[in-house]
Order: sequence, then structure tokens, then C-alpha cells
Amino acid sequence: MVVTGHVTGADLRLVEERLVNSHTLHGSESLCKLLRYLADNAIKHPGVALKEYQIATEVFGRAADFDPHLDSLVRVQAGRLRSKLFEYYASEGVEDPIIVELPKGSYALAFHPTSISTKTILRVAKEAEASSQVSPKISRPVILLSLLLAVAMVVIIALTLSVMRTSGTVSGGRPVPAALRVFWQKFAAAPQEPLVIFSNGAFVGRPETGLRYFSPDKDSRQAILDHYTGVGEVLAVYDLDHALGSLQRQIRVKRGSLFTLDDAQNNNLIFVGSPAENLTLLDIPSTHEFVFQRVSSGPRKGDLSLVNLRPQPDEPKVFLPSAPGTTLTEDFAVIGLVPGLNPARSVLILAGTTTIGTQAAAEYVSREDSLEQLLLRLSVSENGEMKPFEAVLRVKVVRGVPVGSELVALRKPPQ
Repeated sequence: MVVTGHVTGADLRLVEERLVNSHTLHGSESLCKLLRYLADNAIKHPGVALKEYQIATEVFGRAADFDPHLDSLVRVQAGRLRSKLFEYYASEGVEDPIIVELPKGSYALAFHPTSISTKTILRVAKEAEASSQVSPKISRPVILLSLLLAVAMVVIIALTLSVMRTSGTVSGGRPVPAALRVFWQKFAAAPQEPLVIFSNGAFVGRPETGLRYFSPDKDSRQAILDHYTGVGEVLAVYDLDHALGSLQRQIRVKRGSLFTLDDAQNNNLIFVGSPAENLTLLDIPSTHEFVFQRVSSGPRKGDLSLVNLRPQPDEPKVFLPSAPGTTLTEDFAVIGLVPGLNPARSVLILAGTTTIGTQAAAEYVSREDSLEQLLLRLSVSENGEMKPFEAVLRVKVVRGVPVGSELVALRKPPQ
């Protein structure tokens, strides 16, 4: 939830009731239900991100096997609600003291008091619409142009407010969450934008006989057929861009196959993907407590695992995802912050045993609620500094989507 200015929980409940009982949302039972759910979450659990899966199953009654990649219900309904909110504030809600928005790419409502200038512009849009109905002497093109200009002004205001809130620069607005600021401080404050290196795994073989990962020990580089980047890595880059964007910091993105050691000397690095696909991780400082290895024997021989080199009591020696050939319901990922080749630089590693685990790791370090948990475990205060650490996440997966992550192992420097 984003709240700007002085807005109380009681205020938000009144806003919720006004919207649900409005003419704009009259008859839209599904949208009212979605609005109530989002508002309730925003008030009771501020900062806790909602996932499509949660909304689909808890609001719209979808089954437990709901797959957002195959069913766009939540995105469609969120788009409808976003349009209805815009319509409401351009008409019957023009005098409302608080505006509710559903920013694109988010399922968290944003609340902010309506400024005088915004009210004036919204009223202009409403009056322009009314003039089209009571002024028959005015030509249709002129009416249309007036409407378009009025609506465009409202859109500009809405977009400007949205962009300013995203960047944390709204005057008197909610500051960037402390957890995000503390965790990303080294990457946001450095002279150079951080360089995100995403896995771009090489494959050898032929489609008709089978493809496998390129092995530098036994394959010639001339045998490489193609390169591949997983969906999880793509979504991870999006989450990282959003997180650092909130700190007014851009990222630079480079595929692993083009990474050079010069890049490592001069930049803070964020590696997305395991060494099985991001082979450049083999050439730079990496994690020392939790490492990726292929299982060497037994029924899981050849599978990628996350090995716990110094297991603590009640910790397993090996973290293994669901077996190949079965439905992926569990994955593991490592989050590691280590010094770079250049001691003045830092390297962040976000890697799962599958692409889904990688996605979950990036989500974990991009969201306020999970970062608060991590910083608490690391004993880092709001004014503290991040030190090197390594952590393992257990990731719950439903139909190829990470729906929950739990911190199951952690190594941090001695106090």
C-alpha cells in the first residue's frame, strides 16, 4: 500500500464504502469484491505484496491448480477495476478528498489526498463531458477535442503522481521503505549503475535427438547449438529494475555469455541464475557456504542440487528440488552477498536450482516484507550496513509459479 499525506485507516474504510456503493461500480459485484479484498489487505497488512494466485483462489474461487500463465482472469479484472477507478474520479468522485489508484504492474492499492489542482482538473473533465450533452450548437469535432484534452490532462496528472510515488519523490509522501533502502544501499549509492548479469545457458545436441547443457570439460564451443534464458530470470530482472527504480537508480543488463572480467573489476554485480546456466559465476567470487553441484550418484544422479558445506544442527546436507519427471512443487534458491574481485565492489547472487527458484530469490530481495524478515535475521538496523551473507530459500511452487518462500538456512559474519 502507498499512502501519501495524512490518511488514517478509518478514512480508507470510508473511501472503500463510497466506491463500492458508487454508481460507477453499481452491478459490478466481482470488481467490488476485488476492491474490498485489496483494501482490506492494504489496511491490515501494509507493504505485504499480493500474488495473482492468492487473488484468483481467495477472491474469484479458482481451484488450487490455478496457473496465471494460462488464465488471465486476475489481470483482466485488475485492468477493469483500474479503469473504473479512473472513471469514478473523473465523474461522481471529482470532489472526493482521497483518491484510490491501482498502479499498473501491482496489486497494491495506492491512496493519496486529492490536491486542489487535481480537483480542478477532474472537475474540468466532468464539465467538459456535460457540455457535450447540453451544447448542441458546438460542432462534434470541437466537443471531441475538448473531451480528449480534458481527459488527457487527467491522465497526465494520474501518471505524474504515479511516477512520483514510484520514485519516492511525492512531496510529503511515503518515503522509500527502510528495508529496501538498507538492503540496496551499496548498489544504489555507487557511482556506476549496478550491472545485472542474467543466465544465458548454452545447449549442445540436436532437437531430434535431445539437447543438454554445454559442458566445458567435454564439449567444444563449436558444438553449441543455442542459448536459453528462463522465464524466471526474465521476471527477476523486472523485479530488480522495479526495486532499484524506487531508489531512483537504473540498472544495466547484460547476458552472461557476454560478461567479461573487466565488468567484474569496475561494477557492482547482480547475478541472476545458477552456475549451471550462468557459467561466468565460475570465474568470480561466489558463495562459500552453499554451492551448486550435480548429484554424483544414486537415483538423482546428474540433478542440480544446492550443497550445504557446513550444515548446522537440523539442516540437511543437500537441498534438492522436486525430482525431474514429477510436478515441480518445491525448489531451493540461494541469496548471497559477497565481496567482488575489486574489494570496493559487491556481488549479489540470486540463483535457484530451477528458473522458478531464481525468480523467487529476486522477488524476496525486492519486497519490503521479506526484506524486513531477512534484515531482522541478519541483525541489521535501519541505519545499519549490509555485510556479506548467504541464505537459502525453500520455495513453494504451484503450476510453475512461486507462491511462497521460507528462509531455511543463513550464514552471516560474526558479530
